[in-house]
Amino acid sequence: MTLMEQQTPQILHMELWRQWKEEGRVEAKKELIELFLPLVEFVSNRLAIGLPKNVSKEDLGSHGIMGLIDAIEKFDYLRGLQFETYASWRIRGAIIDGLRQGDWVPRSVREKAKRVEDAYQKLEQQHLRSVTDDEISAYLDISLNEFHQMVQDIAVTAICSIDDPIREEDSETRLSLLVDEKAKNPEYTVNEVFLKEMLAKSIERLTEKEKTVISLFYFEDLTLSEIAEVMSLSPSRISQLHSKAILRLRGSLSRFKGQLMQNQ
Repeated sequence: MTLMEQQTPQILHMELWRQWKEEGRVEAKKELIELFLPLVEFVSNRLAIGLPKNVSKEDLGSHGIMGLIDAIEKFDYLRGLQFETYASWRIRGAIIDGLRQGDWVPRSVREKAKRVEDAYQKLEQQHLRSVTDDEISAYLDISLNEFHQMVQDIAVTAICSIDDPIREEDSETRLSLLVDEKAKNPEYTVNEVFLKEMLAKSIERLTEKEKTVISLFYFEDLTLSEIAEVMSLSPSRISQLHSKAILRLRGSLSRFKGQLMQNQ
């Protein structure tokens, strides 16, 4: 058994990072890519939930691998941060960018999502509380059943919507603000603190079921099917709750976005 084989995984990982970052060894980089490939599959499987059938997992995986390679090239292993967390966002971002470039969401669906998002923004700003489905459907001048069908139709956009950048020129997403990072980034800014506070207030306005779905999906890493079992609801109902929660958050954050841009 060689010395490398006798080392613990953590020490071996650090040695690979050192060889790649300090010596520029391409073989070490290849080993790191192979080592963290399961991250690509994990993120791809989660993002695949609710996507149209014409979006193949192979495409998601290809975009994800590019994100993994980008993460390995840019990661600073000496800062003591968790590479898995950093790489997950890079992989997710690469997949979302790939989907966005493919323009896989029909324009009519995007328009429906925008209508519902605007409705949540205006009504919840007016009432300063979480509004009901009846109030939203009345505002949109459609029946409750039509509203539920609309939410179902735009469910496929919810996965990507929270991964959209906060600002068009920025790489930080709304989803990244839901994560409780133990190590604060040195570039942590006043604007990000403000936005995180606004997001927390927005989450508080979600219904209890919506908050549970968001918590289980984004914090506990459960799939929508697993959440359906936990909450004793149908997968389609969980998908609706998830979509409405994201639309509420988007409505709130779009209002705060204007304030954020004014502070630039």
